[in-house]
Amino acid sequence: MIFNWFKIFIYHLKQSKLFSFLNVLGLSIGISGVIFAILYWNNEHAYNQWNPEKENVYQVLNKIGITGDTWTTSSIPFGQTCAATIPEIEQICFVNDWYNESVIKYQNKKLIDKKITVTDNNFFDFYPFPIIKGAKKDILKEKNSAAISEEQAKLLFGEEDPIGKSITYNDKPYTIKAVYHIIRPSSVEPNYVFGGIIRENDANQWGNFNYGLMIKTKKGADIATVLKKMHNVNFVNRTLKDAKASGQTVEQYVKENGEIQIILDQLKTRYLYGTKSSGSASPEGTGNLKLLYIMAGLSLLILILSLVNYINLATASAIKRAKEVGVRKIVGASKKQIIAQFIFETAIIVTLAILFALAIVELSLPFYNAFLKKNLTINGAEFYLQLILIFGLVIILAGIFPAIYISNFETLKVLKGNFSRSKSGIWIRNSMLIFQFGIAAFFIIGALIVNSQVDYMMNKDLGFNGDQVIRIPFNYQDYKTKGQKYETTKQEILKIPGVQQVSTFAGTFGNGTNSSSGFTHNGVFVQPRNVDMDFGFLDMMKIKVVEGRDLSPKFASDTIDNWLINETLAKTLGLKNPINTVITSGWGNEKGNMKFKIVGIVKDFNITGLQNKVPQMVFLNMKALKWNNFQNVYAKVSPNNLTETLEKLKLYWEKNVNPDYPFDYEFVNKGFAKTYAEQVKQKNLFFILNLVVIVIAIFGLFALASFSMERRLKEIAIRKTLGAETDVLLKELSKQYIVFCLIGFGIGIVPAYILLQKWLEDFAFRIGISSVPFGIALISLLFLTLIIVLTKAFQVTKIDVLKYLKYE
Repeated sequence: MIFNWFKIFIYHLKQSKLFSFLNVLGLSIGISGVIFAILYWNNEHAYNQWNPEKENVYQVLNKIGITGDTWTTSSIPFGQTCAATIPEIEQICFVNDWYNESVIKYQNKKLIDKKITVTDNNFFDFYPFPIIKGAKKDILKEKNSAAISEEQAKLLFGEEDPIGKSITYNDKPYTIKAVYHIIRPSSVEPNYVFGGIIRENDANQWGNFNYGLMIKTKKGADIATVLKKMHNVNFVNRTLKDAKASGQTVEQYVKENGEIQIILDQLKTRYLYGTKSSGSASPEGTGNLKLLYIMAGLSLLILILSLVNYINLATASAIKRAKEVGVRKIVGASKKQIIAQFIFETAIIVTLAILFALAIVELSLPFYNAFLKKNLTINGAEFYLQLILIFGLVIILAGIFPAIYISNFETLKVLKGNFSRSKSGIWIRNSMLIFQFGIAAFFIIGALIVNSQVDYMMNKDLGFNGDQVIRIPFNYQDYKTKGQKYETTKQEILKIPGVQQVSTFAGTFGNGTNSSSGFTHNGVFVQPRNVDMDFGFLDMMKIKVVEGRDLSPKFASDTIDNWLINETLAKTLGLKNPINTVITSGWGNEKGNMKFKIVGIVKDFNITGLQNKVPQMVFLNMKALKWNNFQNVYAKVSPNNLTETLEKLKLYWEKNVNPDYPFDYEFVNKGFAKTYAEQVKQKNLFFILNLVVIVIAIFGLFALASFSMERRLKEIAIRKTLGAETDVLLKELSKQYIVFCLIGFGIGIVPAYILLQKWLEDFAFRIGISSVPFGIALISLLFLTLIIVLTKAFQVTKIDVLKYLKYE
């Protein structure tokens, strides 16, 4: 029986090659979209799942003050007090929640590595990577101990045994105690782990949030209880003491300054579902849940579109098989057998579609990985189980309805030849066509609005001008002489022809600044970003001072206690005449609280991405501080002879600044563009999916129009015989599709408006949704519909009248 079904399937495949091809291609495109989404979904949810401690380890974050900035770092005394007073906490671990980049030296060999972790001695209790060689326990217990990844050990030591070898990091010797194997994906995937995180200078500084903090709770511990006790540690040791020191009641102090809110993110869910913060809570970053949902949702829509297309084609082509079904019923075939046969045929088509989809995914995967910056592969038992689930689901959704529809044909009606005049199933196919128009409208509108937002971000006035300004990493390790080294470097590179200006500040455009300090003025608590900078920085970046003056070396007090603030901070503090206002701020140095005088107001500019509002900012000269946070040197270079200028900069830099590092640079505008790289991705994603949706919709419209018009060939022949003109026939044949298009568009605009409005809420600087993209989408849909339908309609109006009337 199955063999006969297969022969019948092959026969009909040959009879309708085009529509069979469209069926398989449409389904394969939809399935490939879902496969892409599944690969991404699996990868994003796989982070840290290998870790046996994932349910007991938590990242500690702090939501600071009234401003509500969330920081991933904590203070040393807070962590130590929690460990000593909260019995539910088994261990704590301080770790730099970023990777260090430095030169690693072994004998005469040196490597620059960008994935170095500096941590407490118990790091491997929190991330128990398998140990390949060396000590299994207490790996970092001894002073100046280090562990190295398996891959990096091969690069640095070759065939030598690394255990016991001495390497140099930051001009200090470290002994390799263990070689570990990195299990990916993980929130931390370091090539080197160095023990002995420096904490002495901050042992009693509750306000210095400089260290990433992880806690491991005892099994079965109630995390709500732990969180409550950690809040109490802050209340007793900070809020009560600070309120007393300021001469206020606790209520008054909290009203003005707010309280620190502790947030605990479980390692198991931290990567994808963790709290968004002012910095990344793990060196490998955090997942993009919104992009994941967008990709999953759009892929599902395309699959639904493909299934609707398949059902439409299957039910429309059923008329050609009506007599076959009628004959089979006459000779004794049951309804269940007919349903089973058509589901069997659907299973063959779905199998072919999945094979085509896997081929599409395999060929496109390198581009997909480049798009996501991932290394996804088609493998794993979980993926193949999901593929089987897709197979079953698509057969059920695509096969059941057409099979039941065909099995319900009335035997006598189809054998008498009256079935072609029946309207059975037409309303279902028309409804599905309207649904296709709705999805197509959604994608076209989405693509236009996302494109408009990205264009707006790319062309907005940012308040600074980074043209011809380059950022050069200043990899200088001696912090005591760092400022002096910068001054020497600045004077020397200014002598290079083509270098017009040189300056620096503690931060990067696109990422913000390296520090923030809170203070209260006139009862208003603020937590502005600190921009400690060199003279001439604002001028070089064309950042305007709208009131007062810029900091200048002409004024000695500008290196001691003079400030600039931005418009946002002046507005927040309610300063109507801000110039010469004195503000007290605590910087945590030996001077204690310092008084600063405002000498200028800086026009607001975007230092972070356009997703964020312009933050409150204070500007002070780097010499006013006793430390240097800057990590880059900024130089404005002439566009003339740029290659020669950069080559001379390279020669000087590699010889005089830090010979261990190659010269590297990035144009500031290019660096800032990375802040909207995610939106550019989404723009490109919408463009690609838009093409896919339109192609599938065209398939469905073309096939349905073809079947619909072929059913009316006799009617057209009669109309032509009675003298109907071609333009009248074209109008008659196409008008219903215009109505379907308008109804589908009306359905599609509602979810498009709601979801895109939600997407735009993520941007502090955004476009408004106008009627233009909706108008363009409607015109585009109508144009495509008319082109396809009129082309087919014009073809059928040229039929041979005698061929269809000679038997009447």
